[in-house]
Amino acid sequence: MVDVLIVEDEVELAAATAEYLEAAGITVAHHATAEDALTALAATPARVILLDVNLPGMNGFTFCRQVRAQAPTPIIFVSARVSDDDQILALTVGGDDYITKPFSLAVLLAKVRRALDRGTAMTAPSAEFDDGRLRVEDESGRTFLRGEELHLTATEDRLLRHLLRHRGRVATKTDIIEDVWGDLFTSDGTLTVHIRRLRARIEPDPDKPTYIKTVWGRGYLFEDGA
Repeated sequence: MVDVLIVEDEVELAAATAEYLEAAGITVAHHATAEDALTALAATPARVILLDVNLPGMNGFTFCRQVRAQAPTPIIFVSARVSDDDQILALTVGGDDYITKPFSLAVLLAKVRRALDRGTAMTAPSAEFDDGRLRVEDESGRTFLRGEELHLTATEDRLLRHLLRHRGRVATKTDIIEDVWGDLFTSDGTLTVHIRRLRARIEPDPDKPTYIKTVWGRGYLFEDGA
């Protein structure tokens, strides 16, 4: 297994990024196309993926969907596309974060380290939950909806478990971002998109949530579903 897989067709940028990460003791592999990266992942899994959007052949959004259908590997988009629509789409298809080019290598390293740390972190306080419809297991790390296993992304899982650990009281946006993303560089917009996506996975009606309630100006409150 490699620590970081860079999927980037700008060879010089990928080389500079790899050199910086490797200097910090992080192992890196690089592929210039999504197709080559998918083939490589089948043989050598990665703990974190740094993914460009504009790639020759398959684009980053499609690649992300394919990876996400198979594994919860953290995916950080790194792209020159700066529109809100692109960032929202990246998060909607399963991305965990989005960095725009040009970017700070120090910020990128902080995000990568945090993603790697999440994979080896010690067990958090209990998020065990079962209301007969939604069941979240601590010991197995699995989540079930109406008896069927729900395959959440790594970020969706951390977000749900954070809310469950704080159920019955407001989880502030700042606390959620610090715990789930672990840095100061994640925007409220990123959190909003992930909340929307998580609601779509677990709520009977995402437009009228019964589990994840918005507390305007403060954060979110998890309540037992109706």
